[in-house]
Amino acid sequence: MRIIAPTAPGGAPDILARLIGPWLSGQLGQQFVVENRPGGGTNIGAEAVVRAPPDGYTLLLVSTSGVINATVYDRLNFDFLRDITPVAGIIRLPLVMVVNPSVSAKTVPEFTAYAKANPAKINLGSPGIGSSPHVAGELFKMMAGVDLVHVPYRGGGPVMTDLLGGQVQVLFGSTSLTIEQIRAGKLRPLAVTTATRWEVLPHLPTVGEFVPGYENRNLIPFADETA
Repeated sequence: MRIIAPTAPGGAPDILARLIGPWLSGQLGQQFVVENRPGGGTNIGAEAVVRAPPDGYTLLLVSTSGVINATVYDRLNFDFLRDITPVAGIIRLPLVMVVNPSVSAKTVPEFTAYAKANPAKINLGSPGIGSSPHVAGELFKMMAGVDLVHVPYRGGGPVMTDLLGGQVQVLFGSTSLTIEQIRAGKLRPLAVTTATRWEVLPHLPTVGEFVPGYENRNLIPFADETA
């Protein structure tokens, strides 16, 4: 059986697929192979599953990007809501607003002030147009009134490489992608995107504590091609 991770290696769907694949193999007695199909804001991976035989042997590990893309892209070669069938929810994750340590801001208000003083000079990385991190960043731009330059990548792994290297300065990234870099001190977390604080980093505030009404969270389910 195949699990399609529609991002580059190192992104949240890829990590989760490789964690849950061995468990599923043990439970079902079937070999599960993870296949990365990055690009198009997860559309390439989703289309690969849509085009696969409807026999239940090809699964898609997709985030909320799949539904977002249905409204972002005018022309797709498939209808996500019609052609993809949800199988099971896997995990609900907050996103973490993190910055490269070269950015002087240590809080969301400091970052907002820094961004307003440097309009269109701060790069906002994301795993692709229409991805949850992209939407989270655009929502922050709109509600905080800042001008950030969106730089889309083919997945979480590539954007993380450039964030650590300083080519992009800020990311609204999944916890699975960012937590080890935060613990190693290579990234500075400013806030989580959920309405309440995250128990893993309980001292980290929410974006909504400084930008009233802000909330964004990432749901990652398994899906299958519709028979």
